[in-house]
Amino acid sequence: MNENLKYGMFFLGGVALGAIGAVAVSRGKLDLKPFATELVSRGLDARDAFLAKAETVRENMEDLVAEAQAASEERRAKAEEA
Repeated sequence: MNENLKYGMFFLGGVALGAIGAVAVSRGKLDLKPFATELVSRGLDARDAFLAKAETVRENMEDLVAEAQAASEERRAKAEEA
């Protein structure tokens, strides 16, 4: 099967599936609101978890930089004493 035919069949399958979904939604047999609410809720939870992890990483990097600056100042002080 050549590539164009394969992609054409996938396209037609997608169009058919979309049409079936549109008919189901328009007739009211498929209620998407609970699914959409759950999906958005999970997305918000994932965002909050990601932001919490990013905050932890930022704090750790700030601590690392502060420790590195302190070590650098100690080396400079020892070099000046010598």
